[in-house]
Amino acid sequence: QVQLVESGGGSVQAGGSLRLSCAASGYTASSRCMGWFRQAPGKEREGIARMATVNGYTYYADFVKGRFTISRDNVNNMVYLQMNSLKPEDTAMYYCAAERFISSCPPLIASQYNYWGQGTQVTVSS
Repeated sequence: QVQLVESGGGSVQAGGSLRLSCAASGYTASSRCMGWFRQAPGKEREGIARMATVNGYTYYADFVKGRFTISRDNVNNMVYLQMNSLKPEDTAMYYCAAERFISSCPPLIASQYNYWGQGTQVTVSS
């Protein structure tokens, strides 16, 4: 069974940085699509970035391009989200998600991912 555990959230001031980690188990790390999503109160869960662990291909939502970076460590089954230049509007619960890689990764839509972590809170103050 796939298990995902996020960590690294916290409170920072605008302009600051955080690095989120996702520890994964129960699957072959080199053949997965890993995604980061977030959900603010009263809003839908939105996709931030995804990576195919088999080839390292990445995709980012427009609102994080140039600020956030997704990376992986296949040996230790870890996925990371480096977040720089944080803004108050980045405040949300952040989730790690996984899905099988079948020739490509599914779109960055929450319903396309079957495995989820419990989330880690990120709060950015102005």
